[in-house]
Amino acid sequence: MYLLDRVWSLFSLDMGIDLGTANTLVCLRGKGIVLSEPSVVAVKKGTTKVLLDGKAVGQMAKDMLGRVPGNIEAIRPMKNGVIANFDITERMLRYFIRKAHGRQWGCRPRLVIAVPSGITDVEKRAVFASADRAGARKVYLIDEPKAAGIGAGMPITNPTGNMIVDIGGGTTEVAVISLGGVVTSQSLRIAGDRMDEAIVQHMKRTYNMDIGPRMAEDIKIDIGSAFAQDEELTAEAKGRDFITGLPRREIITSEEVREALREPVSAIIESIRLTLEKTPPELSADIFDRGMMIAGGGALLRGLDKAISRETGLQVTIADDPLTCVARGTGTVLDDLSRMSGVLEGSESDY
Repeated sequence: MYLLDRVWSLFSLDMGIDLGTANTLVCLRGKGIVLSEPSVVAVKKGTTKVLLDGKAVGQMAKDMLGRVPGNIEAIRPMKNGVIANFDITERMLRYFIRKAHGRQWGCRPRLVIAVPSGITDVEKRAVFASADRAGARKVYLIDEPKAAGIGAGMPITNPTGNMIVDIGGGTTEVAVISLGGVVTSQSLRIAGDRMDEAIVQHMKRTYNMDIGPRMAEDIKIDIGSAFAQDEELTAEAKGRDFITGLPRREIITSEEVREALREPVSAIIESIRLTLEKTPPELSADIFDRGMMIAGGGALLRGLDKAISRETGLQVTIADDPLTCVARGTGTVLDDLSRMSGVLEGSESDY
C-alpha cells in the first residue's frame, strides 16, 4: 500500500480546495491557486449527465443560469456550504481536479478540503465520499475559519487570541482561534447568497419587478454597502415587470440597497457579538489589542469593516485578497502536512 501511494505521488500533485457555495478554488502544492470557478454544473434535466461532454462546469455553466431551455438545468450542488447534490458535486470535483492537473489520467491527489465549522459528521462523510469518488487517494478536512486565518497570515498556532470572520456565499464563519484550535465559533448560514436574495426581495416590494440572482449579485458588487459612503452610487437593474410581464429597467441607489442589506448584515454582526461574549477573558484581551480579520467575498462589501467596528468597538482589518484566503490557507497546510496536522479536522478513517 505504501509503495502504491509513492507511485501515485509521482504522478499526482497535492491540492487544497475551497469547496464553496458560490465558487470553488483549487491550490496546487508549490504553485499556488491555479483555478477559481463558480460552483455550478449544467446537466440534462432529470439526469446527472453533464453537458458538452462533461465540460459544462464552472464559469461556462454559470453563464447558463436563468438562460437555459426546459430540458437543461444549471445546478449549484453546494448549499449553505455543504453538499446538497452528491452526484453533481462528485462530477464537479472530478472536473476541477483534472483541469487543475492539466490532464485526464493519473490524477490521484491528496486533498485538503475546507469545510464550514458547523457541519455535521454526516455532512463531513459526504465530502469524503464525493472527493473519493472524484479520484482523490487521501482526503483531509480543515475548518474554513482556520484555513482563512492561515491564508490571511494570522499566527493561529500561537497561544494568542485570533479572531477571524469568513463571509462566503452560503455561510459566515466566525471563530476565535488559539494554539491551532477553535476556542469558540459561530457558523451562520447567512452570507453572500442571502444578501443577493435581499436585493431580489427589495426589487419585488419596491418596484414590482422580478430580477434574477445574477443581476442581484451584480448590483451588490457595483453599489452594495453596509455603511454610509462619501459618494453614493447608482446602478441599473434590469428584469421583468410583475404587472405587464414585459422587460423593464430601473435606476436604483446605493442607499436603498444598503437598507435592503440591513437584515443579513445585522445577523452577521450579531453572530460576531455572540462569539465575543463566549470568548475567555485572556483571549478577549488579545482581540481587543489585535482586532479581528474579515475574509471571504463578503469582506468586499463596502463599509462592512466600518459597520462591524462601530458595533463592536474593535479594530477590523480586511485580509489581503479576501476571496482567496481559504484556498491559500489550504495550500500552506499542504506545504507541510506533518507540521500542520494539528490544524486539520481529520481524514476519512476518523469518520
